[in-house]
Amino acid sequence: MKIEEIVKFLNDIAWGPWMLLLLVGTGVFLSFRVGFLQFRKFGYAMKNTIGKIFQKSQAGEGEVTPFQAVSTALAATVGTGNIAGVTGAICVGGPGAVFWMWVSALFGMVTKYAEVVLAVRYRERNAQGDWVGGPMYYIRNGLGKGWNWLACVFCVLGALAAFGIGNMTQVNTIASSINTAIDSFGGSTAAYTVELFGQTVPISSVMTGCVIAMIVGMVLFGGIKRIGAVAEKMVPVMAAIYIVASLIVVGGNLGSLGTVFGMIFKGAFSAEAALGGAFGITIMTTIQKGVGRGVFSNEAGLGSAPMAHAASSEKDPVKQGLYGIFEVFMDTIVICTLTALTLLCGAGDKIVWGESAGAELIAASFSSIFGAQMGSMMVAVGITLFALSTILSWSLYGSRCFEFLTGGKGVRAYQILFVIVVVIGATLKLDLVWNIADTLNGFMAVPNLVALLGLSPVVVKLTKAYFSK
Repeated sequence: MKIEEIVKFLNDIAWGPWMLLLLVGTGVFLSFRVGFLQFRKFGYAMKNTIGKIFQKSQAGEGEVTPFQAVSTALAATVGTGNIAGVTGAICVGGPGAVFWMWVSALFGMVTKYAEVVLAVRYRERNAQGDWVGGPMYYIRNGLGKGWNWLACVFCVLGALAAFGIGNMTQVNTIASSINTAIDSFGGSTAAYTVELFGQTVPISSVMTGCVIAMIVGMVLFGGIKRIGAVAEKMVPVMAAIYIVASLIVVGGNLGSLGTVFGMIFKGAFSAEAALGGAFGITIMTTIQKGVGRGVFSNEAGLGSAPMAHAASSEKDPVKQGLYGIFEVFMDTIVICTLTALTLLCGAGDKIVWGESAGAELIAASFSSIFGAQMGSMMVAVGITLFALSTILSWSLYGSRCFEFLTGGKGVRAYQILFVIVVVIGATLKLDLVWNIADTLNGFMAVPNLVALLGLSPVVVKLTKAYFSK
């Protein structure tokens, strides 16, 4: 069996129906345990998270403010998956995939809440005085040292996945989108190339990789406080730009909005009903693509974001946990939904249903209002900001996983390698790398979900204690 076939087999397991059922099922189980907190206290959660965005707060050594923590986590979740990923899910699974993306997010809110609560509850100070936490720490400190092997499994998967899902695939997408934008303005990236790793690579891709690597190095080597400070400024700006641009496209196609929502709700249970014909899209494909894209985008249940939240200066686990609810809401309900509406309103007639597509269709949507050149440029800027923020956050996640495995030894060497890989990622064809990273990312969820289910009584106890005050 070829390595591609092995990877595909494992990927089908990592993101197959049973894994998605386990991810959403955990969210449903936790929702019952905490009395559907994400609905009952949604207003309270928004008031005490995004409602306090402009309040100044201080963080001590080795920690970041609560908003910097959620910005770092959002920087990882709000990535290329929110643009190209959502587009691909809709094209293959039909417009109904959006409905199932919403469902996964509604239950993912409480999954992310539980992850953050446990991360703050069981975090530790490392040798440098930084707060460190996440699934590996609440597995070891919550489930007990007899489960340390499971914590190590999570960290091995996380440290390796960071090079792919949080590095090479992201910078490669940045390079591709910038090349497309250059070509749309009459340039020719194909005219200036260089031979690297046995491939002909545009010089513009090499330059892009070097610039992104310099930025990542300057931020990463500054530690958690610098990552938090950059994320705090970067995430609101990039989200605002993308949201406003998307709203303009949707507003320019307001007459078709009713039809689009009809396609989403009809397509959730029958692609044929939504699209007016048989396109070979089964209900299982629709559900799998929608739920899978929702989970992949907001990372609820995967265990990555708790590593950022653990560094918060907030001492109450439940208060920080509320940011988990806000995080999933912003990532999936707001940004992914806007991508879906922008696509279906602005370029729905260009979709070949049942066939995968990426950011080029979103570019076509923007072009319908802003023109071809400006549309390509806006998508290039959006993808660059989204992907760069993901790289910065995953550099932290990979470092934290490696630190746990080695007891803090060799972390700087890991970070240097991470920066070097940024340049490599910008210049390679990454189909296999993407599939491997996607698989590792999916399997990260298993140790984390075991811990969430095992420690659910702790989440319930802390939640009841907080809201009874």
